[in-house]
Amino acid sequence: MITQEQIPLVIDHTLYDADGDKVGEVKHVYLDDATGRPEWLCVKTGLFGLSETFVPIRDAVLVQDHVEVPYDKQTIKDAPHVDVDSGGHLSAQEERELYRYYDIDWESSWQEANQPGDSGWAHSGGLRERERLGTSAGLGDSSGLDASSGMDSTSGLSGSPGSAEAALSTGQAASRAAHPAASDDAMTRSEERLDVGTESHETGRVRLRKYIVTEQQQMTVPVTREEARIEREPITDDNLDAALRGPELTESEHEITLHEERPVITTETVPVERVRLTKDQIADEETISEQVRKERIVLEGEDDTGRGR
Repeated sequence: MITQEQIPLVIDHTLYDADGDKVGEVKHVYLDDATGRPEWLCVKTGLFGLSETFVPIRDAVLVQDHVEVPYDKQTIKDAPHVDVDSGGHLSAQEERELYRYYDIDWESSWQEANQPGDSGWAHSGGLRERERLGTSAGLGDSSGLDASSGMDSTSGLSGSPGSAEAALSTGQAASRAAHPAASDDAMTRSEERLDVGTESHETGRVRLRKYIVTEQQQMTVPVTREEARIEREPITDDNLDAALRGPELTESEHEITLHEERPVITTETVPVERVRLTKDQIADEETISEQVRKERIVLEGEDDTGRGR
């Protein structure tokens, strides 16, 4: 069962049903009028959190950052509707309907509350418990939750197990637990403010890698070659002696060597450029959005006709 000291840890946290399905967010915790103990969780449900429903806190368990209850989601959503805007207080009839719906024995609880002596929590034992809880949490004195804390005074100490009253709604739980009621009749209004900074996250790694590719290149190279060609010259007075030298008729051969140029390919490695990795700082702006909670202080009281303002 969730204790009074755990209420600040319950407010604004998710409630899950017996099957592990999300039901909604816990927005209020209702205390029993007689004992000051947590009695009901008020949970916002629906697509936009517009509906509110009540769940018994007696079997609820706080698990890390959420609350678990032994009821299924549909059972919780079908609980009797209670107008939570009517002063933050459950009437005895409203609580009796919730007891009946969740199959909690109202009569046994009533008898336990009104046992004679100190054993019944609706008597002095309950008052001492309420005084202890009220004083330690800054919720008021033993006579009931005072007006400065935004709660109704205690009622029905012996008539019923106690009609529950709202305790520590959204944005109030932490501040009330940390700041007891001031003695100078003044309230301290607090609010959350965004404290924005930056932190470095690794987004990726870049490396240089050198590899070899092969490509085809073409070049035109000028080459020369030798070809044999016959030259004929007529007999003249200038070459007559050379022509008549030797036998008149004979067989002979004359040979010459022909040459040609052919391309010769060689390669050499030469440096062409230097490549390195560097980092640049790029300045940019990002818009962030976050919800902050602020306390508001309003005037509440009653006029001469007894109607609440």
